[in-house]
Amino acid sequence: MRMSQLFGRTLRQAPAEAETANHQLMLRAALVNQLAAGIYSYMPLGWRVLRKIEQIVREEMDAAGGQEVHLPAMHPAELWEQTGRRAVLGQTLFSFKDRREREMVLGPTHEEVIVDLFKKHVQSYRDLPKLLYQIQTKFRDEPRARGGLVRAREFDMMDLYSFDAGWDGLDESYDKMCVAYKKAFDRCGVPTVAVQADSGAIGGKDSQEFMFLTEIGEDEVLLCPGCGYMANTEKADHKKLRLPDDAAHPLEEVATPGQRTIDDLVAFLGVPHHQTLKAVFYEADGKPVFVAIRGDLQVNEIKLKNALKATELRFMEDRAVERYGLVAGSAGPVGLREKLPGVRIIADDSAVETPNLVTGANVAGTHLRNVNHGRDWTADVVTDISLATPGAPCARCGESLELRHGIEMGHVFKLGTIYSEAMEAFFLDRDGTQRPAVMGCYGIGMGRILAAIIEAHHDEKGIIWPLSVAPYHAHVVALNPEQEAVRASAEWMANRLEESGVEVLYDDRDERPGVKFNDADLLGLPFRITVSPRTLEKQAVEFKRRSDPEAETIAPAEAIERVVAALRENAPVQA
Repeated sequence: MRMSQLFGRTLRQAPAEAETANHQLMLRAALVNQLAAGIYSYMPLGWRVLRKIEQIVREEMDAAGGQEVHLPAMHPAELWEQTGRRAVLGQTLFSFKDRREREMVLGPTHEEVIVDLFKKHVQSYRDLPKLLYQIQTKFRDEPRARGGLVRAREFDMMDLYSFDAGWDGLDESYDKMCVAYKKAFDRCGVPTVAVQADSGAIGGKDSQEFMFLTEIGEDEVLLCPGCGYMANTEKADHKKLRLPDDAAHPLEEVATPGQRTIDDLVAFLGVPHHQTLKAVFYEADGKPVFVAIRGDLQVNEIKLKNALKATELRFMEDRAVERYGLVAGSAGPVGLREKLPGVRIIADDSAVETPNLVTGANVAGTHLRNVNHGRDWTADVVTDISLATPGAPCARCGESLELRHGIEMGHVFKLGTIYSEAMEAFFLDRDGTQRPAVMGCYGIGMGRILAAIIEAHHDEKGIIWPLSVAPYHAHVVALNPEQEAVRASAEWMANRLEESGVEVLYDDRDERPGVKFNDADLLGLPFRITVSPRTLEKQAVEFKRRSDPEAETIAPAEAIERVVAALRENAPVQA
């Protein structure tokens, strides 16, 4: 490809809205172009990279036993109503009606569609297992599209779905996919770690996220330097302070005028935070929920939402609390059901296991001492709904957890039978019994890989592409191409490289050397080969790896040999 013909032009400065290095460089190097918030066009160079990423992922999915399909992006809404996910995803779904007034959605993911396909073609355990995947465009009406390709509203994803006859088979498919994911990310040049994660709207039993750890990431990961435990903060466990057992003391009312927060209460009464019970109100699917948690802990709203099996969860501000006839700042679980019949009380296990807590009396300016679960109040649900925070003890070894930020590259889920049961995707087992298929699902964001590659491989001058995904392998630069000898030599070099299987970007433009070198560094191809009047005098070329600080002068044949050898070393090992 001649740069004089290449569509798109480089920018000296990135647009103001681009905050991260990868987003800035994608725009400056003309890899993508923004059409609207979270919606991007791929330019020729960016599209070449994306296709190489897709091919790497495709090869690893095929090697793991996957079969590629292509599913519709447009889905009948009734499929999503069968599983209940239309309500779960809510405004994230792009919905519309066709000319026959049939309600449709643009697919944000494809569990429903793949199950519908599976049930029409699989009847027996002899047809299992099956691993089906696609690379398809997804549509999600993200409330805060940001970071270029990291959080977009239209994006390409590889999604694979496994169907097994039992849970042991699912475990095998899941492990196989985890290995394939690691290979794919490694080949793309993106370092990842697998962390425990919440399943979110996908649902299911277990899940892991493959994270690229970077300070620009919006995901938060807690890791233990002692035992290696890693989890998204939405999922992370931690060891809570355990207080000595103590006999229940008599309930005591105490005046606390003007004390509305836990910090106020602690200072006023001279008690530690862990001796208080915090009251937090939510609305879950429009109904009030009282959350009781020890005062030294915070509520993890993801854990809470899962415990409630709620579609929508909203924190209640003081005014909303008061509309229910409750006293914000002095609320507590004792006598709450009399004041608010039908309220659900959800307790963190810390609020149940700790004796003699201080909490609100549901009377303005009044609190209660020595409140004990079982004697003074009872919860409808007791579970862990606490948020693990940096510095908290690891639940496994007790070391302090450390916080890292990351970008989610891929997510794997053990779905089980929630979709196959809802959509009646059954098969006949060995004894003729009808059973639901046991499913897993596995997703990789293609655009996110592109963004992560750039974030992991760049310097102050531009991108440094790994050879496996570079839009072109070598950048042949002609200085003073108006000179016949320079032009002929540069074109000879470009042609010989291409005949050797090297993808070449040839800078034949009538530009100053500084412009050409700046663009070469910005575009970041693995090898730069420069032909100039000076190199011609030496019957040589200037050869430079993008990752090396200095260039060297070598014979043209040697330059070709080095690039070809690098390609040979980088070629994937055939299974």
